[in-house]
Amino acid sequence: MPLDRIDHFSIRTLKLEETRTFYENAMGMEAGDRPPLPFPGYWLYLGDHAVIHLIGIDENNPEGLNEYLGEVNVTELSGGGAVDHLAFRASGSKDLIDRLKILNVPYRERMVEEMNLFQLFVEDRNNITLELNYWDD
Repeated sequence: MPLDRIDHFSIRTLKLEETRTFYENAMGMEAGDRPPLPFPGYWLYLGDHAVIHLIGIDENNPEGLNEYLGEVNVTELSGGGAVDHLAFRASGSKDLIDRLKILNVPYRERMVEEMNLFQLFVEDRNNITLELNYWDD
């Protein structure tokens, strides 16, 4: 059976509210339906698809999360480890740049002339790099 597309990615974080706020305010996602899991978190949607699952760590009560997904060393929860970045197709780069400026969120721009591809790179509150691809934008 061939792979079709990425369904979602999960971020395990001690900065649950900051991370949710970043993805909602800076990236334009919306928190939506999430089943009653035994740990705090949010599912962040693009349209009707939950593309990011935020996994909150309750340091005072980590048992539900540890039983459900396994235990991790919380001191290693910055950046993407071996994953370099997560990429999204996007549209309306000017709107996002304006939003990032208002929110004082740093970003980097790149133009890949050979592909007519404009890119923005931004780090979320957990130092995970997001690549935003604007084709013919």
